[in-house]
Amino acid sequence: MPCTLTEPGMMRLHRHCTSLTLLFLQALLCLLVGSSAGVGAAHAQGLESIMAPGKLMKDHAKYEDDCKQCHIKLDRKGQDGLCMACHKGVGADVRAKTGFHGRLDQTVCKSCHSDHKGRDFKSTDFDHKTFEHNKKTDFVLKGKHEKLACEKCHVQGKKFREASLECSVCHKKDDKHKGQLGPKCADCHTESDWKETRFDHDATKFPLTGKHTDTKCVDCHKDNVYKDTPKNCYACHKKNDADKGHKGQYGEKCETCHGTKGWKPANFNHDVDTKYVLKGKHHNVVCKDCHTGNLYKDKLSQDCYACHKKDDKHKESLGTNCAACHIEKGWKEQGKFDHDKTHFPLIGKHATAECKACHKSQLFKEAPSECIGCHLKDDKHKATLGENCADCHIEKGWKETAKFDHNKTKFPLRNAHAATGVKCEACHKDLVSFRNTALACISCHKKDDKHETQLGDKCDTCHNDKAWKGTNFNHGKSRFPLTGRHIIAECKLCHLTLRYKDAKRDCYSCHKNDDKHKRVFGVECVSCHNTRAWQSWSFDHDTRTKFKLEASHAAAKCESCHKREAPADKDAYLTGTACVTCHRDKDVHNGGFGPRCDQCHQVEGWKSVKNRVGVKAQP
Repeated sequence: MPCTLTEPGMMRLHRHCTSLTLLFLQALLCLLVGSSAGVGAAHAQGLESIMAPGKLMKDHAKYEDDCKQCHIKLDRKGQDGLCMACHKGVGADVRAKTGFHGRLDQTVCKSCHSDHKGRDFKSTDFDHKTFEHNKKTDFVLKGKHEKLACEKCHVQGKKFREASLECSVCHKKDDKHKGQLGPKCADCHTESDWKETRFDHDATKFPLTGKHTDTKCVDCHKDNVYKDTPKNCYACHKKNDADKGHKGQYGEKCETCHGTKGWKPANFNHDVDTKYVLKGKHHNVVCKDCHTGNLYKDKLSQDCYACHKKDDKHKESLGTNCAACHIEKGWKEQGKFDHDKTHFPLIGKHATAECKACHKSQLFKEAPSECIGCHLKDDKHKATLGENCADCHIEKGWKETAKFDHNKTKFPLRNAHAATGVKCEACHKDLVSFRNTALACISCHKKDDKHETQLGDKCDTCHNDKAWKGTNFNHGKSRFPLTGRHIIAECKLCHLTLRYKDAKRDCYSCHKNDDKHKRVFGVECVSCHNTRAWQSWSFDHDTRTKFKLEASHAAAKCESCHKREAPADKDAYLTGTACVTCHRDKDVHNGGFGPRCDQCHQVEGWKSVKNRVGVKAQP
C-alpha cells in the first residue's frame, strides 16, 4: 500500500522516532554501566530518573531519585493531589475556596509552578506590580494599605499566605490602649488614617447625648484608659455638686435632677419623678424646707398631718388624712372633700345642702345616713312601708316623681298598667294601704266582668294587660276543643250570651236545623258527621255495629231499617237485629219457623233458600 504522508509529516515522524531511539539507547547504556560497576538494583536509577528533563529546584532536590513523590504513572492529574498533600496549607485553601489558590479557576499546579529547571530556579516568583491583591486574596487593600510595599506586611522568609489578617499584628506599636480594647482595631480605626476614628459610642452602655457629644475622649478617659471608666455622673461632676451647694446631701445620682443638655438649670420634676405631686403652695416651697436631711437616707413622710398637726381644728376626730378635705391652694380655702366617695353620696338637693344641716357638730360621723333620720316628718305612709324612703322618693325633691320600681314587686306593671295615665291611687286607695293590695284582676275589674262571675276571677285567662277587649283565650284547653270549621266560627254563633258556660256541647243543640234525619238516628251527629264539613260524613256499619251489611243489605238505605225517631233519652235509635224485625211482611210461614229467617233465607235475596237435609230447596 503506498504511503500517503506528506514530506513535512515524514520529517516530524523521523524526528520523533529518532528521539525515542536515542532515549532508549541512553537508558540501556546507563543500566549496563550501573550493572558492571556493581551498583545494587535497589539503588539504581529508574527509567524515569534517567529521562528527567532537568535538575529539580533546591527545595525539591531530595525527591530527585524518588519520582513517585510528585508523579503517578499514567495519571497526570494525580500530580495535583500529591502537591496539595505535601503543601497542606495550599490544599486547605483550595478546598475552602479561600486565599489566592482557592480563588483560581483551575487547580493544575504545574501551570504556574514548573520544576526540573535547575537548583537555583524559583517556582513561586511572580510580578508584584501586576498582582491583583483585592481579587486574589482575602485581604482587600484600602486607604493607605494600597501604597504599602509588600514587605511591610509579608515578612521575609515566610510564605505570603502566612501573613496575619489581624490589625493588631502590624499595628501593635500604634496601640495606645495597650491591648485594653482588644485586637479589633477596625472597630474604631480606618485604613485612611490611623488617627481617624469611627467609633460609635452609642453602641456602648454609655450613649453620648447633649454636651457629652462634644466632650473630648481624654476628658473622661484619662491616659487613654477606656475600660472600667466610671459611668456614674458623680465621678466626673463631684465638683459641680459642691458648687451647687448639695455637698453630697442629695446623693450621687446627679441625673435625677440634671441632664446632659446642660448642668444648669436642673430638670427634676417632682410631680413625675416622685410619688408626691407638688400642688398649690407646695410648688413654691424650697427643697431644703422639707428635705432637711439626706435625700435618700432620711425619707420624708407624705402624711399631711406630719406637717399640719398645728392646723387641725378637728383635734383628730376626723383622722389624720387632712387631704380628704383641705387643698394645697391654702389651708383655709374651700375644701375638696368628695362626699360621693363616702357611703352617702350627695345627689339632688343633698348636693346644695349646707354641711351643718346634717352634721349638727364637727363630729361628722355621727350624722345619720338613713333617710328616715331626717325625713320622719315627711313620711305620709306612717311607717307602713318601712324606713327605706329611697325606694320611692328621690333626692331631686321629696314630692318629685318617685323612682319606685313596681317590677320588683309581685305585680310587675306592663303595657296598659304601665301607661303614664294610670295613677297609684287607681289601685291603692290611700297612702297607708300600698301594701297587701289584692293582686287578682277581679279586684279592680269587677265592673268590667260581663260574664257575671261565671268564669271565675282569673280574668288573665282570656284578657291581657294590653287592652281589656283584646282576648287570648285558648279554646283548645277547654272541654270543647275547636277543630275543623269550628275554628273559624264566630263565638256568638255558639255562645248566645256572655255567660259562656251556658253553651251546649252536643252537636244537636247547634245543628238541629241541619238534621235531615229528623232524629231517626238520634242526636249524636258526630257518629257520622265531622267538623270539616257537615256534608262530609262516614259511618262504617260493619265495624261500629253488631249487624254487618252484606249483599243486598249493603245497598239498602238507612231509613229502610231505621224508621222511627229515637227516644229523647237515647243517643241513637237501636233497631232490632232479627230478620223478622224488617221482613215480617215477607214471612209466608206466619211465624211457623220462628224469627230466625236467616236459617233458610240468604242476604243475596229473600227467595234464595239454603239447601238443608231432608228439605227440598225452592226456586
